[in-house]
Amino acid sequence: MTMSHKSGLDALHRKIDLRLLPYLFLLYIVAYLDRVNVSFAAPGLRQDLGFSSSVFGLGAGMFFAGYVLCEVPSNLILRRMGARRWIARIMVSWGVAACLMALVREPWSFHALRFLLGVAEAGFLPGIIYYLTLWYAPARRARAVALFMAATPVAGMIGGPLSGLLLGLDGLHGLAGWQWMFLLEGLPAVLLGVSVLRLLPDGPADAPWLERRERDLLATELAVDPAVEPGAPEKLSRVLLSLGRDRRVWLLSGAYFALCVGMYGLVMWMPTLIGEVLGQAATPMRVGLLSSVPYLGGALGMVLVGRHSDSTRERRWHTAGPLFLGAAGFLLSLLPIFMPGGWLGGTGPWWSLGCFTLATVGLWGMLGPFWTIPTGFLTGAAAAGGVALVNSIGNAGGFVGPALVGFVRDATGSHVTGFVFIAVVMVLGGCCVLLATLPRRAG
Repeated sequence: MTMSHKSGLDALHRKIDLRLLPYLFLLYIVAYLDRVNVSFAAPGLRQDLGFSSSVFGLGAGMFFAGYVLCEVPSNLILRRMGARRWIARIMVSWGVAACLMALVREPWSFHALRFLLGVAEAGFLPGIIYYLTLWYAPARRARAVALFMAATPVAGMIGGPLSGLLLGLDGLHGLAGWQWMFLLEGLPAVLLGVSVLRLLPDGPADAPWLERRERDLLATELAVDPAVEPGAPEKLSRVLLSLGRDRRVWLLSGAYFALCVGMYGLVMWMPTLIGEVLGQAATPMRVGLLSSVPYLGGALGMVLVGRHSDSTRERRWHTAGPLFLGAAGFLLSLLPIFMPGGWLGGTGPWWSLGCFTLATVGLWGMLGPFWTIPTGFLTGAAAAGGVALVNSIGNAGGFVGPALVGFVRDATGSHVTGFVFIAVVMVLGGCCVLLATLPRRAG
């Protein structure tokens, strides 16, 4: 590659970055916020509706039951219909479901609406991951994925104070604070979903802001990437059969399951745990502000690990290592419980925040490198179906983590056993990554 050709590609990708990534970043902020804002509603749901830890944990996890069931079909439909129309449909439907959360009255309606929210959002994340393969070759993909997925910790940083502010509207026009939060945080998804129809091209060939020369240059770069090879649509059964025979897909699904157990086991309960540490000093705004601190570490970890992974072209330890680091954060957060009379007893919420931040650095740090692994060996429709399959199986962990912590808290009065289980699962997930990325023997 000549220097002029390389500089031309670099300039082209700067243009693509500026056009696509901020917009996709915004869409994912809204998606993640509507997914996890229920964590800030927990005290209100407990006080106003009498929900126990088990009821809340199961409801928090029910999102992922609907999400998992519809993930693979949704992502394959996206590939046939095009990203623009299908992502718009996803966003509008999940925005409506998010707003309907304000109508929760009984445990069954809480669980049903969380399930419906998962059904509506299914396909969004893997759809965007697949969409990025249409624009970024493998050598550039981890950075792009990391920048896009940095929206989740940023959503946490924004969502904590925002949710605390909206909870402060308690009693306005006869609505509880948590009802205002669900309504006002669900509406942007509907509005942005409509904007997708106008602003998001289906691919480089449909982008009016690319010149013909730039489209040709990008097509040449992507021609070496089998994940975006054109071809006739493949039957769902054939795609799933080929994926089911590849042990790497199952190992990566196990690794992503471990990630989701840890991520949602933490974020769905973090505001509650921080509020308990603060005691009488806890207010919705204070809990929201402190809950945003670990997400800052997650954002930095995600970008730095993704960038270093791209610069070294190393994926294996950049994915497994952060899972091991995250497990350490969960275990270290338990030390004040086992050493109540030691120096940790005087640290207030800061030790917990530091350990939660260590966990989020690991949890979010692995995401960029991780998604380059399945898109690096899957081709054609298998790239879309495979990413969706890994994501859907993995997201079952989003059900297990919150529900487990809730049941453990009701049974034992503490989250200790739940956090130990999560740490063990994350270590096993790191081992799955190491096994999935072993060099394959010729023949």
